[in-house]
Amino acid sequence: MRSTKLKIKNRKGIILNAHLELPANQKPNYYAIFAHCFTCSSSLSAVRHVSRALTQDAFAVVRFDFTGLG
Repeated sequence: MRSTKLKIKNRKGIILNAHLELPANQKPNYYAIFAHCFTCSSSLSAVRHVSRALTQDAFAVVRFDFTGLG
């Protein structure tokens, strides 16, 4: 899995932390936006494990923190 940290500015100008994760040795065949549970962050181990599993199945995944979290 290849991972890149991103900063995304929402329409209110607030910066959200995000991660773009890509399959290790191939181009993605599918794309997913991973929105974690309301009280969690994108760094929660369960979120990372799901993202890793998706990239192993040829998904590109963007996971991000909601405003005020992460």
